[in-house]
Parts: sequence; structure tokens; C-alpha cells
Amino acid sequence: MLSSDKKIEFNRFEKRAEKLLLKESIDFSNGSESMPEYLRPPYLFYEKKIHQLIKSSDYILEIGSGVGLHTYTLLKTGSTVIASDISKKSLEVLEQRFNTANNLKTAVADIENLPFADNAFTFVICAGSLSYGKEAVVDSEIRRVLAPGGKFICVDSLNNNPIYKINRYLHFRKADRSKMTLDNMPNINRIKKLKNYYHIRNLRFYGSISYLMPLISILSNERIARKISDFADKILKISYSAFKFVLVAELKNNNEK
Repeated sequence: MLSSDKKIEFNRFEKRAEKLLLKESIDFSNGSESMPEYLRPPYLFYEKKIHQLIKSSDYILEIGSGVGLHTYTLLKTGSTVIASDISKKSLEVLEQRFNTANNLKTAVADIENLPFADNAFTFVICAGSLSYGKEAVVDSEIRRVLAPGGKFICVDSLNNNPIYKINRYLHFRKADRSKMTLDNMPNINRIKKLKNYYHIRNLRFYGSISYLMPLISILSNERIARKISDFADKILKISYSAFKFVLVAELKNNNEK
């Protein structure tokens, strides 16, 4: 039984997928290519780590895959990819987009109750979906399905900067997002808790002034806006003020915890 907040998100993504399924063809850009240039750096690093670390022999679970915006990056590794999402219609879109991929499987799955065996995957991958469930439950489920020494790779929004928090709250007031996503948006404390269970191999923060980039890109262009954003991140040495973060974490063995 879905909670009221989860029903809001479920219905939102089902309706979005329904519109796509009505189109004669489903074709749009993948991953970092689908977004403005000034927002690409975290996703480019996320994609880089996927290509560096994942081998064709690996068994991958992507949680919150949606319509497959970031799934193509995983499929290109040649590994077996299980794309999972709570929205069945979103997975139908994903299947249509990648209908020639022989290394893709899909599964309807709630991020809080993953229908997979313990220690089943060498990698769990997540792009922007960690807030769609209770923090402790989601993090526990990811650990449960990861094999010892398996890796968790994610790119997501960070919820420490007051400007971004206010913006997300305004979207909640406009019914563009649920209260659940506000309560469970990753923050620095959540990342710190992961160190109890993982070796943190990479952790990078991006976008201290991302909220200014739409205006700067209008006044100049996206390429210049990206350069300004990257320079600001470099001189500010951001963490708490970040818009996005990328994490690569390796699950500890039981005797290491």
C-alpha cells in the first residue's frame, strides 16, 4: 500500500509516461546531453565513474530509473542492467527506447522494498531518486541488495543550501513535489552516516551558484555560464552550499563494520 505522498509521485510519473507512450516515437537525449551545459559537470563525472568502474561481467541495479534518462550510460558498459522503478508505465517507455538492448531487464520496484535477494548486485546505481522514500529504509535496502565489496554510485541534489531548500519548498507549495521528497532529500548528515557502512571512494560537490546560471546564460551563453559556475565551485571549495553531489562508495565487509 503506497503512502499518500508516494501516490502523488507515482501518479505524476505515470501521467508523464502516458503522454510519451502516445507519441509515435520515443526519442530524446540521454544523461548529461539532455541538460543545459552549466548543469552537466556532476553528471559527466557520474558517467565517467560508471565507465571506469563497471565491467561487462557486473550485475547492476538501477533504482528509480524512470523513463531511462540515465540508463543508456549503464547499458553502454555491456553489463547486465536491471532498471527498476515504481512506475510501470515509465518502464514501458524505457523498454521502447532501448528495445534493441540485449543486456537490459526491467522490474517494477518500490525503492523502500526492493524485490531482490540479499547480496544480489555488484553495483547499485541511482541518479536523482534517493528522496523518493524514507532515508533510513532506502539506505538499508541498498546495502541489503549489494554484495560485500559492491559499489553504490549516485548523483543527486543536496539539501543544505538555504536558497535551494526554499526553492524546493516553493515547488512543494505549488504541488510540484511531495512533502516526502523534502523530508528525504540527501544532506551532508546522510552522507556522513554512509561512512559507517561504506568506504567513500569519491565524493564531489557541484553548483554553489547554480541558481544564478539561467540568468547568466541568458546574458551570455551556456558555455560561459558553465565556466563561471565551475570557477565559483573551485574558489569556494563547496560542500554545504552545493546543488548536486556525486558519490562512489564501496560496501564494507561485515568484519570491517
